[in-house]
Amino acid sequence: MTLGPLMVDIAGAALSDEDREVLSHPLIGGVILFTRNFASIEQLTALTRDIRALRTPALLIAVDHEGGRVQRFRKDFTVLPSMRLIGRRYAEQPQAARELAKDCGWLMAAELLAVGIDLSFAPVVDLDYGASTVIGDRAFHRNPAVVADLAIAFMHGMRDAGMMATAKHFPGHGAVVADSHVALPVDRRAYADLSDDLIPYRRLIDNALPSIMMAHVVYEQVDALPASFSARWIQQELRGRLGFSGAVFSDDLTMEGASVVGDMPARVRKALAAGCDMTPICNNRPAVLATLTALGDVRDPVSQMRVARMRGHGQGTREALIASTHWRRCQHSIAQCLAPPPLELKGG
Repeated sequence: MTLGPLMVDIAGAALSDEDREVLSHPLIGGVILFTRNFASIEQLTALTRDIRALRTPALLIAVDHEGGRVQRFRKDFTVLPSMRLIGRRYAEQPQAARELAKDCGWLMAAELLAVGIDLSFAPVVDLDYGASTVIGDRAFHRNPAVVADLAIAFMHGMRDAGMMATAKHFPGHGAVVADSHVALPVDRRAYADLSDDLIPYRRLIDNALPSIMMAHVVYEQVDALPASFSARWIQQELRGRLGFSGAVFSDDLTMEGASVVGDMPARVRKALAAGCDMTPICNNRPAVLATLTALGDVRDPVSQMRVARMRGHGQGTREALIASTHWRRCQHSIAQCLAPPPLELKGG
């Protein structure tokens, strides 16, 4: 059995009978985990083991674990800084900031791989225009060159640990106010004015970026459809002009920014036809079931190959990881970043 194009969630800390049936469907290719799926390191490791045992090849297991306010697992995991904190360090110590970004990427990836998770959808490479609250401190910086430098370092850290990076949200979510979880954001800039947003992607692609997640944002001067459903953005811009050959994920299709396309089967069909390789459907099991019933066989061998390359390559147990010198060094680096600045007392 090959990996299908749908990535879905589960309700609890262990697989239910319905979960097992759904995850065994040939259209399913991955599972995305949330905070509700975590109780302990031991439980999470058992859960990922059970998911892997369902299929050959095993389903991909993913999570949003960027750092800062988007980090699904915290107890017994290293609490990672927001990307904005790393970007602020860049202003005074560019090399130290690059090293910190690489340490964060490595530590995040190594800890997840050690419990059986293949990929984290990171890093965010949206620019911090100060407009988007849903992006906000998830972004490294406003300057695209700084974002590119730090994102490349973060990606290299992930790669060293054995995890493939996913840059998001293409072509850029930072300049719109609306949150695509609850509304359809519209970016009214002309294509030429999006050049800064594309710079990090160009540089990441030049450094062998493995995957990209699309934005549920309409760039109305370019295409009337959100980018996740736009062949103009995926086929012409991303695959064509930028020469990207890795995997393309849509953002979660249950988000309000995707609703303009229609019901869930219609959203999946449109995203896949536009060029997405995998489409997450989160927090809506009835929509998953309806899609599995209505969709038919939409598997594509080229997409399946791109998705299969996203599998993680962990290098040992969690016990071995936390005993390693590399883990301890990265822990120290991140602790220093999160420590409050020293209090300066002034006389007078």
